[in-house]
Amino acid sequence: MSVPPARRVVTQHSEQTARRIAFVCVQNAGRSQMAAAFAERERDRRNAGDRTEIITGGTRPADRVHEVVVEAMAEVDVDVGDRTPQEVTPDELRAVDLVVTMGCSASDVCPATWNGENRDWGLGDPHGRPIEEVREIRDEVEARVVALFDELLSETPSAE
Repeated sequence: MSVPPARRVVTQHSEQTARRIAFVCVQNAGRSQMAAAFAERERDRRNAGDRTEIITGGTRPADRVHEVVVEAMAEVDVDVGDRTPQEVTPDELRAVDLVVTMGCSASDVCPATWNGENRDWGLGDPHGRPIEEVREIRDEVEARVVALFDELLSETPSAE
């Protein structure tokens, strides 16, 4: 299954306010890419496209998504091989309701500039790890994203 890349630009919906979620880490080449891809999949599975916007970025983005992450995600039919790590700025995060950091220092983007809630998931960095460890990180990311959507969508009234 190919999941389209996370949008870099936060858009406005004319009739509804969508909850904006940003998945952020330093390189935007591993955990945050996995989280964004799983979030896009959950958004689509739950028909929450009109209620959920997803962005992802890093404070010092890498040149490409880590190959081991591409491999681990392909094992669960999610293609992140065509994604490019992007920089995220404090200005972009001001329009976000929830910023999720992955367990890395995102100190270059001060949480005081964030408009909404922030959470740190404290996940290990997959870069340079063997595939077996990356699978464990991937599965943890997926479980956290599913739980996040359970929580957020139970708080958000559905469009009728």
